[in-house]
Amino acid sequence: MQRHHHESLCQRKQTERAKMDAVRSAARVADLLVATVDGGVQELYINEKRIELEARALLATIAWYRKQTDQWLAATNAINSVLKEIGDFENWMKIMDFDSCLSDGLQADAFRTMVGN
Repeated sequence: MQRHHHESLCQRKQTERAKMDAVRSAARVADLLVATVDGGVQELYINEKRIELEARALLATIAWYRKQTDQWLAATNAINSVLKEIGDFENWMKIMDFDSCLSDGLQADAFRTMVGN
């Protein structure tokens, strides 16, 4: 009976140790799984923040280029307007030159007619 009791105690201790080892192993597996999942989530969070920062920087760059393009368009429109005015002035000068030459010719003809008579 003592022997049976002794074997029973040994068996209980061994079962208890195995149970504790199993609990520790399960806890270790759970910790590793959580660490793996958390590591992935943390990496995703970091990547998300990096992408957000890059998107903000890209939006700022786009806004700068848009402003620059608007300024270039305004300058180009101003230059086109000035060139049109120069063309209009040049055309006006040609008309004035033609009218002056015509007027001089008419005056010369009138003078010749008056002197010749």
